Amino acid sequence: MTPQTPVSPRTPLRFGYGTNGLTDLRLDDALALLADLGYDGVGLTLDHMHLDPLAEDLAARTRRVAHRLDALGLGVTVETGARYVLDPRRKHGPSLLDPDPVDRARRADLLLRAVRVAADLGAHAVHCFSGTTPAGTDEDTAWKRLAESLAPVLDAAATAGVPLAVEPEPGHLLATLADFHRLRRTLGDPENLGLTLDIGHCQCLEPLPPADCVRAAAPWLRHVQIEDMRRGVHEHLPFGDGEIDFPPVLEALATTGYQGLTVVELPRHSHAGPHFAERSLPFLRRAAAASHHTNRSGEPSATH
Repeated sequence: MTPQTPVSPRTPLRFGYGTNGLTDLRLDDALALLADLGYDGVGLTLDHMHLDPLAEDLAARTRRVAHRLDALGLGVTVETGARYVLDPRRKHGPSLLDPDPVDRARRADLLLRAVRVAADLGAHAVHCFSGTTPAGTDEDTAWKRLAESLAPVLDAAATAGVPLAVEPEPGHLLATLADFHRLRRTLGDPENLGLTLDIGHCQCLEPLPPADCVRAAAPWLRHVQIEDMRRGVHEHLPFGDGEIDFPPVLEALATTGYQGLTVVELPRHSHAGPHFAERSLPFLRRAAAASHHTNRSGEPSATH
C-alpha cells in the first residue's frame, strides 16, 4: 500500500475589508455594509473621517465602535496608514525616520494611541510601517531611528497584549521580508513584534512567489492585507486585474495556522468602495474553495 503524504490541518480563513477603501462612508455605515456582505471583520484605519486618533474624546468614541463591532459580529485589526492624519501637507508624515526627534515622537505617539485603541477594541494586531528614508539620511542612521522609535511602542503593545505588525512597504526603508528580519534581529527578536504581509507587495517585489512568501513569513505573521498587483508596479488592483494566482496563496495561509483577518486593501478605489467590497468577498471565497486544487509550490493553478 502506497503511503499517503500527510496533509497539514487547514485553518478557516477570515476575510475583512479595509476602511481606507471606504472613506466616503460614515464608519457606522461602512461597518454595517461589511457585516451585510458577510465579511468576518474590518481593517480599521485610524483617520479623521472614521475613528480620529487625535480626537479629545477618543476613548469614548472607541467604546462606541467596540459596541458596534460586537453587535455586528465583526473582528478588527487597527491600521495606521492614514495619509494625512498627522500632517496635512506630507503624505504619511512625519515618520519614525524623520531627522527631528519631535516629529519622530509624534509618529510614535500615534502608534501608542493605536495600541490603546486596539486593546479597547479587542483587535488582533496593530499595523504600522517604517516610512521612507529622508533625504540626506544614511541607511544605518535610519535603521537606528526606526529601532529606537519602535521600542516604547513594542513595550506598550506587550503590556496591552496586542501584537505590533510591521508592514514591508515598497519604497520604504523596511520594504521586504529580509528587511523585517533585519529589524527583528536589531531589536533582539521581541515576542510582540510581528509582521503584516501584503500579498500584492509580495508579487510586486519579493523574489519568492506570494504563496512561498506566506510560508516563509508564517512564524511571524500577525496581519494580512490582500489585493491584486503586477510585478514591479506598486499599484493596488481589484482582484483579477493583476497577475496573482490566489488559490495557492489562500491555501498557504490556511495551512500556516494563521488566525487573524485577511483584509482587502483598495485605498485608491474608495470612490466605488461599496462596489468593490461587494465584488471582493465572492472572489476570495471562490479562490479559497479552489485552493485544494493547488500544489504547495505556489505554481499557477488551473483555476486562475
